[in-house]
Amino acid sequence: MTEQDTPAGAVAKSAPNPASTAADGASSETRAAPPVVPIASDAPERWGRVDAEGTVFVTTQDGERAVGSWQAGAADEGLAHFARKFDDVRTEVELLETRLNSHAGDPKHTLTTAQHLRDGVSEAAVVGDLASLTARIDYVVDHAHRAIEQSKADKEQARADAVARKEELAAEAERIGSEATQWKSAGDRLRAILDEWKTIKGIDRKTDEQLWRRFSKAREAFNRRRGSHFAELDRQRAASKTRKQELVEEAESLTESTDWAPTAARYKQLMADWKAAGRAPKESDDALWQQFRTAQDTFFSRRSAAFAERDAEFEENATLKEQLLSEAEQIDPAHGLKSAQEHLHRIQERWDAIGKVPRERMRDLEGRLRSVADRVRSASDAQWRRTDPEAQARVDQFRERVEQFRNQADKARAAGDERRAQKADEQAEQWQEWLAAAEQALASR
Repeated sequence: MTEQDTPAGAVAKSAPNPASTAADGASSETRAAPPVVPIASDAPERWGRVDAEGTVFVTTQDGERAVGSWQAGAADEGLAHFARKFDDVRTEVELLETRLNSHAGDPKHTLTTAQHLRDGVSEAAVVGDLASLTARIDYVVDHAHRAIEQSKADKEQARADAVARKEELAAEAERIGSEATQWKSAGDRLRAILDEWKTIKGIDRKTDEQLWRRFSKAREAFNRRRGSHFAELDRQRAASKTRKQELVEEAESLTESTDWAPTAARYKQLMADWKAAGRAPKESDDALWQQFRTAQDTFFSRRSAAFAERDAEFEENATLKEQLLSEAEQIDPAHGLKSAQEHLHRIQERWDAIGKVPRERMRDLEGRLRSVADRVRSASDAQWRRTDPEAQARVDQFRERVEQFRNQADKARAAGDERRAQKADEQAEQWQEWLAAAEQALASR
């Protein structure tokens, strides 16, 4: 066939070998656009003919090639039949290209199929633009080669990314394994790392196993440290339980004590010891605390009741002493010193027999009685000075001693030292007796 006989749309030369193009480093710019393959069934007579014997020919760049025989009907029907078979191949090539463009499927499989189609074009029983079809298949083959290279690069990048991510996770797990002390949150994080780890694919087996050993070792280190921590915590809580049981026993042994101040101080110390003992296991700790608190409440309730009863008794005593003061303040030494002294002495005896009064009222009541005693004493002093200065000096000395010890008693009570106050009261009483004797001796003169 001459150049003038070449069918319209045919490509003068076949496309370059895609394998050699890929080997030469051809880029995606090798072909700007895929070759257009005309639809053969639109005008099959452009690409072939049927002779009088029914032989079907397709026109190629090298001339006509017989592709088959048509005896079933008119020649144009036979030509259309073989054109449709061409269109089927054309459609298959387009599907391969679409698959490459959409990145669907394996580009290696697409390449194999395209190469198979290309190898069969020269003997295909079809009628159509074989040159354009071959060029289109070459384009697909070239595209498939590039897709394979891109897929390989993508896989390598994905592998590198996967390795990098697992290295990050392994490093984080190692930090947790060696440093973390927030056991719950750290354990949760390790589980999250494991979940993410399982989703990371595409790493070669050797590398993956090495990274897994790092992660597994870190997790085991964390579990050992956590186990040691909670084992030690269990030991501490067992020791705390034993100590708190001892404190409960002592607290319960003190509930019936009436030695109020020392026992209250001891309960305060027991509470400090309780706090220092640390936490026992939760159920035991709650039960032991309830026992300890019950014992403590029992004692302090008893003390409060005793103090309330004592306060009521002290108030009653204060009322009785006020009545005595009303009587004492009526004493007038001018109507008879001796009778005044005797009357005062009887009142003082009744005063002492009544007992204690509320501390806040003690100073006022004692001061009022002392004023009466001072008035009687002043009258006695005056009489003594008129009779015997030496005897009067003894009376003054005794009275001074009485005053001295009473002041000591008042100060001791104000300081809360009842023992010293009682001792000073006893000494004051002794000197008071001596004073009374000296005053009586002086008055009898």
